[in-house]
Amino acid sequence: MRRNARMLGFIACILIAFLLLPFQLLAQGEMRTLDQSLVYYIPVEQEVERGLEAFLQRSITSAVEEGADHIVLEINTPGGRVDAANNMANIMRNTEIPITAYVTNDAISAGAYIALNADQIVMAPGATMGSAAVIDGAGNAADEKTQSYWLAEMSAAAELNDRDPKYALAMADRSIEIPELGVTSESLLTLTASQALEVGYAEAIAADRGELLEFLELENAFEQEMEVSFAEQIARFVTNPIIIPILLSIGSLGLVLELYSPGFGVPGIMGISALLLFFFGHLIAGFAGFEAIILFVVGFLLILVEVFVPGFGIFGILGIAGIIGGMLLASFSTAWMTVSILISAVITTVVSIITFRYFGTRGPWKKMILTDSTSSEKGYISNVTRSEIVGLEGESLTPLRPSGSGVFGDERLDVVSEGGYIERGRKIKVVYTSGSRIVVREVKAES
Repeated sequence: MRRNARMLGFIACILIAFLLLPFQLLAQGEMRTLDQSLVYYIPVEQEVERGLEAFLQRSITSAVEEGADHIVLEINTPGGRVDAANNMANIMRNTEIPITAYVTNDAISAGAYIALNADQIVMAPGATMGSAAVIDGAGNAADEKTQSYWLAEMSAAAELNDRDPKYALAMADRSIEIPELGVTSESLLTLTASQALEVGYAEAIAADRGELLEFLELENAFEQEMEVSFAEQIARFVTNPIIIPILLSIGSLGLVLELYSPGFGVPGIMGISALLLFFFGHLIAGFAGFEAIILFVVGFLLILVEVFVPGFGIFGILGIAGIIGGMLLASFSTAWMTVSILISAVITTVVSIITFRYFGTRGPWKKMILTDSTSSEKGYISNVTRSEIVGLEGESLTPLRPSGSGVFGDERLDVVSEGGYIERGRKIKVVYTSGSRIVVREVKAES
């Protein structure tokens, strides 16, 4: 009882914590006066992925609602996903507020592409921008179709603000040489702050925000800084394409192991926690709605119903469909979510087989896996086998077809014949007993 109470308390704490986590945190300073311009600082840091895209969308929406006069993207990223970078670029292009990309350290790969989509670029001393070749998940050069698309995007981003596209192309294509910058056919272009200023890929070099605002002629502006909330940090981690199949594997494997464990313990807690993290992250990132969570919960409940119903029927099929449907609705990419589900299914199957086959009765698994069974040696007896009546003779009280009743002395018993029909009133003999089963044979009269 206490164990179940602790488990319910644990789940309740997780749910309450998720609901109370702040969706956004804005740095608060002095009150803005009516004659002050409003500058919004938005950090574009760490890996470029769909969680960062959701944060940028929220931040720009907030800037628009607050009536910001200028947006500054403080970029320091090694790059990331092409689809996320492309979506972020579209968000920037559709924003009427002027946007300045302030490269504080590195704008590499997708980070360089994002910077090129800003209205102007300012770099800090020692900052770099470039090396934007597109690669696949294995670290190899992407296929020709993807390469062609990415080169076109880089060129278009450069031309968006009248920058020479050859430098953007040299960032992504090794075949383009720029001798004056030391770029050969074996290297990609990465611009330093001074080089970027020289070739027109940066409008200024600023050591800090003060110098940046001076260049923007916004020295007396009211500065508002967007911060990634704790909830969004979790969302960015959880929505990482590498993390998704890991979470799904932990979730499914934990629940499978819990089915074979007495009570509710560590596997169940791990499984539920992983799935809660998955949906929470996608909900905060804006990819999942409550309909996805409801569909998943309904599917899970149907699976539980199927567990208590003999055979694999309609509840099980609908439950599996509900769980998969909920995950697909919560995903930012149906194709990648399908791959993640398949990966988690394979991992869960393989690990379950190995666990139950080689570790099911060893070590700590002995305490987690239910291995007890009922047997007569342990005192579990459903029906007593009356071996003492074997050989006893009586009379069939009813016709035996092959079951019926017989009377033996003063005791009436339910019996079954060896297979043949025995009429009522015939002499019978007990030949075998097993639990409640009493087998009789007709005794033929001697001639």
